[in-house]
Amino acid sequence: MERYFNLRGRALLFLLFLWFIWFVNFSIRILFAPILPLVEDEFMVNHAQASSIFIFLSAGYGVAVIVSGLFSGKFGYKKSIVFSLILLSLVAFLIPFVHKFFLLYLFAFVLGFSVGFYLPSAIPLITEYYSEKNWGKAIAIHDTGASTAIFATPFVALFFLHFLPWRGIFVVFGFIYLACAIIFCFVSTEVKITNPPKAVFSDLIKIRSLWLMCIIWIFGAGVNLGIYSIIPLYLTKELQLNIGYANTILGVSRLGAVAVAIACGFLIDRFNLRKIMIFVMIITSLFTVLMGLVSVKYIGAVLFLQAFFVTAFFPVGLVAIAKTFNREMRSLATGIILALAIAFGGGIIPYLLGVSGDMVSFRLGITILGIFVGLASTLVFHLKELE
Repeated sequence: MERYFNLRGRALLFLLFLWFIWFVNFSIRILFAPILPLVEDEFMVNHAQASSIFIFLSAGYGVAVIVSGLFSGKFGYKKSIVFSLILLSLVAFLIPFVHKFFLLYLFAFVLGFSVGFYLPSAIPLITEYYSEKNWGKAIAIHDTGASTAIFATPFVALFFLHFLPWRGIFVVFGFIYLACAIIFCFVSTEVKITNPPKAVFSDLIKIRSLWLMCIIWIFGAGVNLGIYSIIPLYLTKELQLNIGYANTILGVSRLGAVAVAIACGFLIDRFNLRKIMIFVMIITSLFTVLMGLVSVKYIGAVLFLQAFFVTAFFPVGLVAIAKTFNREMRSLATGIILALAIAFGGGIIPYLLGVSGDMVSFRLGITILGIFVGLASTLVFHLKELE
């Protein structure tokens, strides 16, 4: 296959297409957040039950990224991504027919499973297509698909809710995934890794940095996706804001995140990766604690600043994974780390925040989470591969 040595022309176009796929994948992963108050009211469930959707989304995602990490290299990264897109299309078309709340758990699991196949294949694909000197920029640009989705999804939801019920939004996404699968078949080249997955797995789980990275990523995902998932409930149910205003605040708070994610790509290639990672986690910890303490008057500003810094964690974290593990281990390591991060950080943490909202307040749960993120930042010092 052709390796790109710069980010111009065809190399940039292919990267932007991967960016769009990651954008729409991540969008449907977090779509339940802005529509959750509507889902909660329609099915007449409490905060903890509604927030449990994210547990099943995350569980499905976690299973998929481990399976993808084990077998996508041998199966083929291209085939894995196409499989992900086709399965996403099918699930998106079926969700509108769900009228029992417990079935949403099942479909959330399958939806998370569908999304989970993408990233453990995309990151190795990017490192194969682009030279190592451009990994920081390429991975960071690609990862802005997630930060852009976090910013745009509340507005996309609000836009479509003017014309469609919340179920209809999934149908629109179904057609997008189908189109992406067809296009990707024609514009990409297959990449495979032939090393036996079992041998790689047995060696990988003995590496101390894998488990340190897992803990760091759990809190990184929790302080980003976990908080994002419950913010609409926090703003509408506890702070008494209307859903339109709450989603506007949620979306606008993520506006600066897109720029910081791009900037990270250039900073990573020029400065010490470990120092950037520690700085991002400590500042994020500070603003997360403030999010649970400030009054309604200042919540928008704190949300903006927290999102501005927490967004940097993902491109920094992905480059750290790429540099920590070799070519044969990279996909599986990405899968294991993301599986645990999404299962706990994107699933269990929002559920616990929902329980906190039911029993005491969302504020208490958010404040405690912020403190734990600060403590987790100290683990970065023990990642010897980043020296």
